[in-house]
Amino acid sequence: MIPFPPIDPVAIELGPLAIRWYGLTYIAGFAFAWVLARHRAALPHSPLKREQVDDLIFYAALGVVLGGRLGYVFLYGFQRLLADPMWLFRVHEGGMAFHGGFVGVLVAMAIFANQRAIHWGRLMDFVAPLTPIGLALGRLGNFIGQELWGRPTNVPWAMIFPRDHLGLARHPSQIYQFALEGCLLFVILLLFSRKEKPTWAVSGVFLLGYGVLRSFAEFFREPDAHLGFDALGWVTRGQLLCIPMLLAGVVLVYMAYHIGKR
Repeated sequence: MIPFPPIDPVAIELGPLAIRWYGLTYIAGFAFAWVLARHRAALPHSPLKREQVDDLIFYAALGVVLGGRLGYVFLYGFQRLLADPMWLFRVHEGGMAFHGGFVGVLVAMAIFANQRAIHWGRLMDFVAPLTPIGLALGRLGNFIGQELWGRPTNVPWAMIFPRDHLGLARHPSQIYQFALEGCLLFVILLLFSRKEKPTWAVSGVFLLGYGVLRSFAEFFREPDAHLGFDALGWVTRGQLLCIPMLLAGVVLVYMAYHIGKR
């Protein structure tokens, strides 16, 4: 086994104020997206100008935070919400969901595109490669905070998470997700989008890539204790939520290359 590194989840503590690494990973993700967006906005086929990037990241951040929180509450903690409605607003207790954040970004980008007369599909193709590094950094935050750990295993790189009251050796599934739906997906999208592609093509590849890689990683991740498996004794909530993404990805790629026109 590999010992869990002695990292305090709290990065900075100033009196009653505690700044956690998980929050800092969100800030770092948005900062990286801003830098990359500024670079991509200078490309000849960019739908955005550089001076629009600041507003883009602001809208995206709102979509991620609001959508991520609402998604977690309604998709993973609805029973708790019914018992304690104010839990929705206690964000400091944790609880964010990628699929909720994804929907939040879709809505935010639709509003942004409509206000600035930008084609929504071209805008989403611009945004897609900005996303994976933020996902990767978020998974590092999960790892440091000892959240969303993996299933029990005897592989040589298994870890015992100090917060796990069962004391079992587990897959460090947060690192798997960091590498797959974060770093690997980023490389795929960056290479794919280097040259201009038909509208919706990059978005479709993002949906397909994330759906496949997240679904694979879910086989190593411990399901939420209050949810367990949703179907067939092995299908998780995360895998079910990826099915619409996979279907949408297939449709978008087909549309882009067979019936889509600029």
